[in-house]
Amino acid sequence: MSRTRTARITSDRANFFARQSAWFVLSLLSASAVLPSTASADSAPLAYFLHTAGPAAAPTMRLGWVLTAIVVLVVLIVSGLLVVALARKRPAEPADTIGPEAGGLRWIYVGTGASCVALLGMLVYTMTTLESVASPASHARLVITVTAYDWWWKVDYADDPDAARNFSTANEIHIPVGEPVKVRLKSADVVHAFWVPQLAGKTQTIPGQTNEQWIQADRPGIYRGQCSQFCGAQHAHMVFEVVAQSAADFDAWRDAQGRNAMQTQASAHDAHDAQFSAGKKLFDERCAGCHTIRGTDAHGSQAPDLTHLGSRRLIAAGALTNTPEHLLDWVQHAQRIKPEALMPSIALTTSDAAALSAYLATLH
Repeated sequence: MSRTRTARITSDRANFFARQSAWFVLSLLSASAVLPSTASADSAPLAYFLHTAGPAAAPTMRLGWVLTAIVVLVVLIVSGLLVVALARKRPAEPADTIGPEAGGLRWIYVGTGASCVALLGMLVYTMTTLESVASPASHARLVITVTAYDWWWKVDYADDPDAARNFSTANEIHIPVGEPVKVRLKSADVVHAFWVPQLAGKTQTIPGQTNEQWIQADRPGIYRGQCSQFCGAQHAHMVFEVVAQSAADFDAWRDAQGRNAMQTQASAHDAHDAQFSAGKKLFDERCAGCHTIRGTDAHGSQAPDLTHLGSRRLIAAGALTNTPEHLLDWVQHAQRIKPEALMPSIALTTSDAAALSAYLATLH
């Protein structure tokens, strides 16, 4: 190969890697410019990572950004050195001359030493951060048990001495603002992971094992939670919400949730008597084997408790918002909306589906 052709190939390679590195740097700069504007929209996905709302989430989020910055820095350094190496004009040498470059080992020692120092620093920072969020600063008075199913979350409030304030709900967790809450985590089938990015790190739920985590919200709001361990076809639709509210509002919510359906449906029954009765009859015949509605003959344990379904913001574990139209669609076409879920698509006439969804909507 001629010396001219070799030089041209070397130059082409250098130009290629220079262009790639330039695009990489521009991409990073563009991303950094977009992040502030993205963070201003609470509905944007990055808001979950940029806007923490609890003492358990902030340290782990800082750790994530520090590790990301270190990785980006390493990539930039390596890319820069690669471009420099490719762009250098090497002196002409006879084809049969092969020998080490003077000072080459020195750079190997420098790179190895710097890598060891960086990795050790990352390890110490990681262990320190994990230790700082291992337990809350004060005792958790509220204890909740969350059991993961394919593909929904059962939530048990069972720690109150007053039995009337103990109940089960689904896919929605209410907590008082400013107080640590202990969450006991279980799984009924496969491995899942409980994660509320703005409140805490992720913890796995493992069949036959109880894990514990604590969460705390320092300001009122609704915080999205998600299964973060792939668990099957509807993993993406295994969502829950944590609703942080004042202590007074939380107590009022818990009192209301402790009541059974017959105590909360009197006015709805009077207003929609015929449709209410038809919907309740259909539910008892077609749905009571799997679902529970406290205060009725429905005592199923294979699916979410629906006693206060009408008061929830989401249905189908986050697949739909809870509107009359979506509730009707879910009753009629569950498998179309959430394929492979245990909820079957029930063959109903238009009037029966309307009656059943109207009955469910009264469950506040």
